[in-house]
Amino acid sequence: MLSRRLILIARGRALAASRTEAAVMSKGWKVASTYTQRAKFHSTNLLKAETVKVPQMAESISEGTLKSWLKQVGDTVQADEEVATIETDKIDVSVNAPAAGRITELLANEEDTVSVGQDLFRFEPGAADEAAPKEQKSESVEKKDPTEPKDQQVEKGTPPPPSPTPEQVRKPDPAGVQGGTAKQELKETSKPAPAPAKEAKEQSAPTPRVAGSRNETRVKMSRMRLRIAERLKESQNAAASLTTFNEIDMSSIMDMRKKYKDEVLKEHDVKLGFMSAFAKACCLALKEIPAANASIEGDEIVYRDYVDLSVAVATPKGLVTPVVRNAEGMNFVEIEREIAALGKKARDGKLTLEDMAGGTFTISNGGVFGSLYGTPIINLPQSAVLGMHAIKDRPVVVNGQIVIRPIMVVALTYDHRLLDGREAVTFLVKVRDYIEDPRKMLLTA
Repeated sequence: MLSRRLILIARGRALAASRTEAAVMSKGWKVASTYTQRAKFHSTNLLKAETVKVPQMAESISEGTLKSWLKQVGDTVQADEEVATIETDKIDVSVNAPAAGRITELLANEEDTVSVGQDLFRFEPGAADEAAPKEQKSESVEKKDPTEPKDQQVEKGTPPPPSPTPEQVRKPDPAGVQGGTAKQELKETSKPAPAPAKEAKEQSAPTPRVAGSRNETRVKMSRMRLRIAERLKESQNAAASLTTFNEIDMSSIMDMRKKYKDEVLKEHDVKLGFMSAFAKACCLALKEIPAANASIEGDEIVYRDYVDLSVAVATPKGLVTPVVRNAEGMNFVEIEREIAALGKKARDGKLTLEDMAGGTFTISNGGVFGSLYGTPIINLPQSAVLGMHAIKDRPVVVNGQIVIRPIMVVALTYDHRLLDGREAVTFLVKVRDYIEDPRKMLLTA
C-alpha cells in the first residue's frame, strides 16, 4: 500500500493540474465568447433569404447588359434602393431592392447579358440598421490576460526574435586576423564594373521614339449605340431617301419671339423658342401634304389624321427621339412645355419606352450645335424628317434692295417611295411661308 504522504503528494499535483486546466479553459472561453458575440447568427433571416430576378423591362425587350453594380456583397440597402443598372437598346432599367436588408451574393458580372426572369442577386431581408455589416479585418493583437505576468504577455501578431546561431555566439576575430580579409573583400566589391563593349552598347540601344502619343483605347459599344447604328443603316438600306433644301428668313419669327418671350415666361414659366414655331408649321403643312405623315406597312400606305411629333434630343449615350403626342392640337406654349419636359427626361436618363414609341414625323435641330447644312436620316417607318440649322446673317435681295437678314437653311429628307419631289418641295415651301409670316399660323390654328 502507498504511504499516506505519497497519496497526498499525488492528490496535490492532480489538484494543481485541474486548476491549471480550468484557468486555460476559462481563458479560451473568454476569447471564444468574443467571436461568438461578433457572429450574430440570424437563423430566421437565413430562412428568409430572397433571390431578386431581372425585372420586366418592356414588351419588346427581353434582355439587356448589366452595366453596373451600385451595391456589393455585404452592403446594406433600403427598400426600393437601386442596386444595379441594366442597359438596353432603348432605355436603362434600374433594379431596386424589394425591401431593406443586406446583399449576400451577386449572381452576374458587369457587362454580362441578362434575360428577363434570370436570377440577379440574393439578399437577406431585415432592417438596414440591424443587417450584419461587412466582415471586419481580424485584429492583429489579441487582448492581454490580466492574470498573466507582464513578462509572459506577448502580442500574438509579433513573432519571437530568432535565436542566435553558433557563429553569432562566437566572439569577433581580432582586427589583425580576419579584419584585413573583410576589408579587402569590401574593397573589391566596391570597385565599379568594367564598361561594356562598344558592340554590346549598339545592340542594346533602344529604338528612337516617335514624337507624340500613339495610344489606342477600345471601348465596348453600348446597346443603345448598337441599336442606333442598326436603325440608321436599316433606314439607308430600306428607304429611297432624297433631300431637298430651302432658306427661311427668320426676321418675323425672331421679332415675335422677342416681343412675347418675357410675357410667356412670366405667365406660363416656359421659355419660348423656335422649336414650337417649326412644330406648329409642320403640323399645318402635314395636313395639306398627308403623304409626309404616312408610312408603308407591307403593300399598304397608312395615312394618319393626327401628328405624333418625334423630337431628336442628343444625350451622352446617344440620340433619342421622344414623341409629342397629338401635336396638331397644341399651341406654342403647350408644345414648348412638352418638349422641355421630354428633353429633361432624356438628359436625366429617365425616358420610358412609351415616351419614344410611335412617332409619325421627326424634327431634328442641328443648329444648336452650329450646323449650317445637313441631310437628316429618316426615322423608319416614318416617311420624312425636317432638319433645322444655324441662323446666320446673310445678304439677300428684298424689293430690289440688298439687305442683311437672319437666314436658316432647312432640309427635308423624304422617302421617295411615298413622296414625289413635287409634294416634298411643296411641304418645305409651306413650312417656310408659315415661319416667315407667323400670323398665318395663328389664324389657321
